[in-house]
Amino acid sequence: MSPKLRNFTMNENAHGRIITIFGGSKCGPESEEYQDALTLGRKLAEAGFTICTGGYLGVMEAASRGAREAGGRVLGIVMNQFKSEPNRFLTDKVATDHFYDRLQNLITRSVGFVAMRGGMGTVTEISLVWNKLQTGVLERRPLVLVGECWQNVVDAWEKNLAVSRADISFLDFANNAEDACEIIVKKTAGVIV
Repeated sequence: MSPKLRNFTMNENAHGRIITIFGGSKCGPESEEYQDALTLGRKLAEAGFTICTGGYLGVMEAASRGAREAGGRVLGIVMNQFKSEPNRFLTDKVATDHFYDRLQNLITRSVGFVAMRGGMGTVTEISLVWNKLQTGVLERRPLVLVGECWQNVVDAWEKNLAVSRADISFLDFANNAEDACEIIVKKTAGVIV
């Protein structure tokens, strides 16, 4: 199942609109997160989206796998500095030298974003997308947080940081992959990047 990876160029238009999926790298196939990401990748590919992830393990692999098994296109944004190999479900890749370049590549092409449970890398990704939406650097597009963990995190940010209800209005919350896919399909109708 491991295809020859094609290098995706910065100016290339993807076949289908791109949804970037963020999430942790430490969950395995037996975990609920992995299974939900697998479902999410499959459902988004079936809805005609190209899936974009950080390209490695855990949620990234699961979403990539779900999309590939549904016949979809999967773009991985990988880091030249990482010693591990990208997951085998990618169809295309962009190799970056710097972390910020990687983040920019994960963000700039996408018509929407979905974040599943993860660690500080996932928090960094969400924070950058959210900030770009708040400041108008990115035109409004969905940023969907999947799972009950995110409401608690966002509530803590609102209580302890300078996060307003207006800021939170840029976020959508979903219980599971099905809900997240439904939000993405509805909110990206007609959006072109």
